[in-house]
Amino acid sequence: MRSAVLAVLGAALPLALAAQSPPGACTHRGTGADLAKRASPLDSVTATVDGATLKVCYGRPSARGRVMLGGQNPFGQPWRLGANEPTRLTLPFAADVAGVRVEPGTYSLYVVPQATSWEVHVNKIVERWGIPINEQVQAQDVGKGTVPVETLAQPVEQLTLSLVAGSPTELVVEWEKTRVRIPIRKAG
Repeated sequence: MRSAVLAVLGAALPLALAAQSPPGACTHRGTGADLAKRASPLDSVTATVDGATLKVCYGRPSARGRVMLGGQNPFGQPWRLGANEPTRLTLPFAADVAGVRVEPGTYSLYVVPQATSWEVHVNKIVERWGIPINEQVQAQDVGKGTVPVETLAQPVEQLTLSLVAGSPTELVVEWEKTRVRIPIRKAG
């Protein structure tokens, strides 16, 4: 009985967090104390485009001597683009994300990294744990696009995302010796 109650509460928690949080808020499982204990802290980045704010919420894992891209996160396999909950992009306007047309709203992002390019997937499911990225999750993809990989001279220890406003705005991902620029174009 107790495990059934815990299962129901665990399934309801993301919905409760979403209901209590304003649009674009970085929701997470557990209490603030639980969040403070995580090895991969929750972070967010914003950019303003034509007076409207875009936001990305993500978990920031560190390499800690491990080979992550092409190692622990194997090439050719879906990766949540962060740690813990899925990486979420909130758009106040219709846009193209890596060539994928989306309406205003919040989407999860995951990638399929390769050595020279990444497939960027835009997905409808935002309130779930980041893994597994199985057939049920993939069935909710809005679409996918491909972006090239750049090699950095100096390694980046902790996954770092930034939003660079411009034409297009770019979601820049840096980790280890990899940089990827995901274009976000406001739909006209």
